[in-house]
Amino acid sequence: MVKIFATTFLMIFLGACTSKSSLEFPVSTKVKFAEKPKNIILLLGDGMGLAQVTAAVYSTYKKTNFEQFPVIGFQKTIASDNLITDSAAGATAMACGIKTYRNGVGVNPDTIPQQSILELAELKGFATGLVSTVTIIHATPAAFIAHQKYRNFYEQIATDFLKTDIDLFIGGGKKYFDRRDSDERNLIKELEQKNYVVANYFNNNLSSKLMDPNRNFVFFTADNHPLSKTQGRDYLPKAAKMSINFLKNRSKNGFFLMMEGSQIDWAGHSNEPIQLIDELSDFNQTIGVVLDFAMKNQNTLVIVTGDHETGGLAINPDSKMKKLDLAFTTNDHTGTMIPVFAIGPKAELFRGIYDNTEIYSKMIEAYGWNATN
Repeated sequence: MVKIFATTFLMIFLGACTSKSSLEFPVSTKVKFAEKPKNIILLLGDGMGLAQVTAAVYSTYKKTNFEQFPVIGFQKTIASDNLITDSAAGATAMACGIKTYRNGVGVNPDTIPQQSILELAELKGFATGLVSTVTIIHATPAAFIAHQKYRNFYEQIATDFLKTDIDLFIGGGKKYFDRRDSDERNLIKELEQKNYVVANYFNNNLSSKLMDPNRNFVFFTADNHPLSKTQGRDYLPKAAKMSINFLKNRSKNGFFLMMEGSQIDWAGHSNEPIQLIDELSDFNQTIGVVLDFAMKNQNTLVIVTGDHETGGLAINPDSKMKKLDLAFTTNDHTGTMIPVFAIGPKAELFRGIYDNTEIYSKMIEAYGWNATN
C-alpha cells in the first residue's frame, strides 16, 4: 500500500476557483477561428497533473475555465535519463522539441544548446514574452530563452536573457541581474542600454495602454521569489492582460507568450492542500483572462498544460464537491501523464497521447513554420 505522507480534510469555500472573466459556456461553439494562429499563448501549470485539475474542478460548483476547452490530449513527460522528469527537462522538451536530462536547460543530452520556439519567434519578427510567479530565471521560463547545463546556474541564465531580444518578461529574481556573485556586471543597466524599460511591477505608473510599443519591458515582481497566492500574491491574471495587450501591438506578425503558474508545484512539494487550491484558483483565473482575449481575437491558439505532476495527489474516498479530502503520496515529482487543453486555430493538433516534445512540433506546425529557419 502506498504510504500517505500528508492528508487533509479540505474545506473549499464557494467560488474559490471561479474566474472573474465574462465568458459563457461553451465558448468553442460561438467562435469561428482563423485557419492558423497569428499568436500562441502557452500556459504552464508547473506540477499540474490530472489530479490537480480535478481538484480545481471539484472545489467549486461553478464551471472552471479548464472546462471550456474543446480539445484535450495527454503528454508523456519522460526525461532522457529518467522516467520521472523535472521542470528543466520537461520545459526544455516543450520549448525546444528535444529530450534532455534532468536539470538541463535549453540543451540536449550532450549539453549542446538547442534553439527554442521563443528564439525562433524572435528571428521571424514575432513579439515574445515570458511571465512567471517565481524567479524569471527558474527552470521553466529559463528553458525558453537560456542554454545552461544545470538549472541552478542562475546568474548564467540571467545573462542569457540579454542574448535574445525578448520583448517583455515579468517575474521575480531581480538580484540575479544587479547583485551578482559571479561577476560585477549590472544586467539591468545592460538591458536599459538595449532599449529596455526596467521597473518594479508594483511601483510604476505604466500600464499596457501606456507602454511604448517601440520599447522592450522588464517588470520584476520580487528580489528573489514572489509570495505564494495564499500569502497575497495576485499579479498573474493582471500580468496576463498587460502582456497580451502589449504584445499584440508590438509586432504585426504576431506573438508567442509563455506564462507559468509556478507555485502549483511548490504546494505539491510541501503537501499543502490549501495552498494548492489557491494556486490553482489563480491559474484558473489567468486562463479566463487569456480566453477572453482569444475569443475576441480568433487568430490566437491557447494551450494549457503542465510540465510534470508533483506530490502524487489523490482525491480520497468521502470527498464531496467543495469538501475534498486531498492526500499526497510523495513530496517529489511523479511520472503520471499530463493533460493538454487547447482552443483556437489548429487546436485539433493537440488531441491524443504524445510525447512532451511534440508540444513544440505541434506549435511549430500550427504557426506554419519550418523549425530550421
